[in-house]
Amino acid sequence: CRNQVIDMRTGIIAKKIGMSNLYTQSGTNIPVTVLHIDQCQIVERVDTTDTSADKVLVGACKLKKANKAQKGFFEKKKSEAFKYLREFPIDKDTELKSGDQLNASHFKEGQFIDVSGFTKGKGFAGVMKRHNFSGLRASHGVSVSHRSAGSTGQCQDPGKVFKGKKMAGQYGDVHKTLQNLQVVKIDDAKNIICVKGATPGARGTWLVIEDSIKRNDIKEVESTSVQAEKPSKQDK
Repeated sequence: CRNQVIDMRTGIIAKKIGMSNLYTQSGTNIPVTVLHIDQCQIVERVDTTDTSADKVLVGACKLKKANKAQKGFFEKKKSEAFKYLREFPIDKDTELKSGDQLNASHFKEGQFIDVSGFTKGKGFAGVMKRHNFSGLRASHGVSVSHRSAGSTGQCQDPGKVFKGKKMAGQYGDVHKTLQNLQVVKIDDAKNIICVKGATPGARGTWLVIEDSIKRNDIKEVESTSVQAEKPSKQDK
């Protein structure tokens, strides 16, 4: 795909509803993440002359209350105030302007996307949870330090702990991008996208969805889905 010319399209900011199951007509069970696109629109389009692409500023989640700085910023853009903003490069021939709404039909069933966002925060975690350390022995001489990290340095030479040493600390709440996730189902009426597999963050997290930079092909997915039926007495 690196040698292919890929159209630059804007991304979308969507809210993670949660995970569910999607049953195809053949009975295949596909775990999916449900993403809802709500109040996502183009705040501003910036025409550039020095590059081959323009830029668009996309906003999502309208603010009920905005402070003075936010009001002044969005008044200059002649737009409503949004909580989340993200800038995307687009082709110059793309027909997008300020105020245009973005919805689930922006993507197609079967295409691959990249989803980025912040992972679940786990707080301050020890080395066994954070770095998968095995810990110390559960008996025979170890006193009240079974889950400790053990030694972190050497002797007088070098006389310090090297930077990057795996130790206890903040776990999670970092920005992650999952690539090559497939769009399994699109509901235009409800503005919902069902993505195969898991995505970063907990329920209610706002995620950025873009076209995959590695795969621009479309893999066919069974369009019809059915609900799981309870087995009858004869099947038992």
